[in-house]
Amino acid sequence: MYVDGFNLYYGARSIAGRGTPGWRWLDLRALATDLVSRRSSWPDAQVSRVVYCTARIDGASNPSGQADQDVYLKALVAAGSVDHIEYGTYVSRVKTAPLAVKGPQDRPQLVAPAWPLMIQDGHGDPVNGAVFMVSYANREEKGSDVNLAAHLLLDVLGQTIDAALVISNDSDLRFPVEQARQHVPVGVINPSRNYLAGGTPGAGAGRHWWARLSVADLKDHQLPDPAGPYQRPEGW
Repeated sequence: MYVDGFNLYYGARSIAGRGTPGWRWLDLRALATDLVSRRSSWPDAQVSRVVYCTARIDGASNPSGQADQDVYLKALVAAGSVDHIEYGTYVSRVKTAPLAVKGPQDRPQLVAPAWPLMIQDGHGDPVNGAVFMVSYANREEKGSDVNLAAHLLLDVLGQTIDAALVISNDSDLRFPVEQARQHVPVGVINPSRNYLAGGTPGAGAGRHWWARLSVADLKDHQLPDPAGPYQRPEGW
């Protein structure tokens, strides 16, 4: 199983609720084993390897988040819930963009000058086409999708696996997953409420399948507490 950690976290938060406890202390191996046994078209399959792709949270801007994440990563290893953690990077920078509000279908709609905030030129005439630019702090994870794709394709082309399970709804993984499907069966698990990506079960190697995580999937597969010497963070 190949897990895009941040895609899983934010997708799970969207279905479980941001302030709801009971889902973050997720046992990835237990989840994978249950998904394969109950949802897949591979009734005799066994989970042999779990690869977790993530990035460490910036402690300068989010010290509590970094501390909780560090405990979870150590707990995953201590409990044998993952076989390998691949780290990307977590970057913070200031970005500039036009000021916008949500429009139809959540598409950005630029804010135009209107009363009481008007824009005038040097002659006092209104500038109706003016664009308000804002600077904002942006924290962004980099590399998880690329790392997941690399591990997936290396294992497929190295013939070390007979099938693959991918937990992510990142559209950037469409091409590497399509290539993997030419060689082995691939199950894709959507961790969010967003559109469930489709495909042809019989394409390439065949026996591909798709599923969406539920709140029960998250809450029913939690690590022991404690996991080794690591205790579940409060509120998790």
